[in-house]
Amino acid sequence: MNRLCNTHAHLSRRTLLGAGGGSLMMSALARHLALSAEAKPNERPKNVILLWLEGGPSQLETFDPHAGTQYGGDAQAIDTTVKGLQIADSLPKTAEMMHVASLIRSVTGKEGDHERALYNMKNGYRPDPTLTHPSVGAILLDVDNSGADIPRHVSILPQQSPARGGYLGAKFDAFKIYDPAQPVPDIRARVDPERFDRRIKDLEFAEQQFARGRLVNLEQNRTLHSTTTRAALKMMSSDQLSAFDVSGEPQSDRDAFGNTAFGRGCLAATRLIEVGVRCVEVTLGGWDSHANNHGTQLARCETLDSALASLLKRLDERELLESTLVVCGGEFGRTPRINPAAGRDHWPHGFSTLLAGCSIRRGGVFGETAADPDLELDDLTLNVSDAVGIADIHATILKSLGINFREELITPIGRPLLRSEGQPIESVIQSS
Repeated sequence: MNRLCNTHAHLSRRTLLGAGGGSLMMSALARHLALSAEAKPNERPKNVILLWLEGGPSQLETFDPHAGTQYGGDAQAIDTTVKGLQIADSLPKTAEMMHVASLIRSVTGKEGDHERALYNMKNGYRPDPTLTHPSVGAILLDVDNSGADIPRHVSILPQQSPARGGYLGAKFDAFKIYDPAQPVPDIRARVDPERFDRRIKDLEFAEQQFARGRLVNLEQNRTLHSTTTRAALKMMSSDQLSAFDVSGEPQSDRDAFGNTAFGRGCLAATRLIEVGVRCVEVTLGGWDSHANNHGTQLARCETLDSALASLLKRLDERELLESTLVVCGGEFGRTPRINPAAGRDHWPHGFSTLLAGCSIRRGGVFGETAADPDLELDDLTLNVSDAVGIADIHATILKSLGINFREELITPIGRPLLRSEGQPIESVIQSS
């Protein structure tokens, strides 16, 4: 298969020697040279940070308020640093950073159930009983797995469904941690160094016996178990582990992100990207507001606002936004109509997603939802201008990361499948 890797694809001497046949080696070499010819000197590899708002944030109380209208609720609109763009008054700090981001206000989906919609948004495909699709982080690593000694795909504060490798393999599953205020679990030996070394030598002997007659990693002549063990040992001794620990950050920086687990997760995400982690997912749950919608959304926005604004500011100040895509959103929005319990219900028919970094246009806005929608329409997306599907969001993400979203892969059962079945939203992507 032809794969359009990003410009930092790495071809080691070991890979060449392990290729076996001359034609295979030359094919790999030709591919590497072609990619190198397109590389820009000193260009950083592309990375992604996903701020996952689990439960379905209300577009009307976050990025798409319709204050003073029939369905606007109690949220008020405030100006942002983008002329003519207003967002909800629950996000005042984020309003000061909107000049570095683009808002897509016309996302539509076909899944109104949490689990199915979550799968759809994270993987770009609707659930399929015959296979599991990979998340964006897994796709990014499949294209280019270079980076840190520690896991390159990390999920902080995972809840219902952390990012998965899908049919690309469990090796691309996200490494899960929780509040960065606590140490990363299970990475320190609980015996003295000498005893630990003896255990490793014994394990290596057992591995040699286990490997006989079994499939091995042809490049390294190891079993998958041995490869995983070596990666774990490398991680345990890596100085990059300190990136998980935010306690050494200045108190002013920690305060800016907010004294919350989510805020610490966002701060850790910036640190992890700096040491070579390629994808970090940070989850903020609790957005499911079937009752007391305004109070629920306001409380969640208070946590989101400081963390999101500080993350964008830090990445921008450190010139990391040029190489780091930030995605902020949930599985769907909330209904325009407020229910008898003062709540809003599930609404996949027009909601918002924020994108920033890489080739995403700064200060952009795409799409619009009706201020006074007709809720009796057979097709509720008619209340949305320039409606885009969830697959289009994924195609936009992949293109901004420099990934060929139209590349066709072959699943383990021999089924051809595109990286994305959508089309990029070209107006929110800067022309090169």
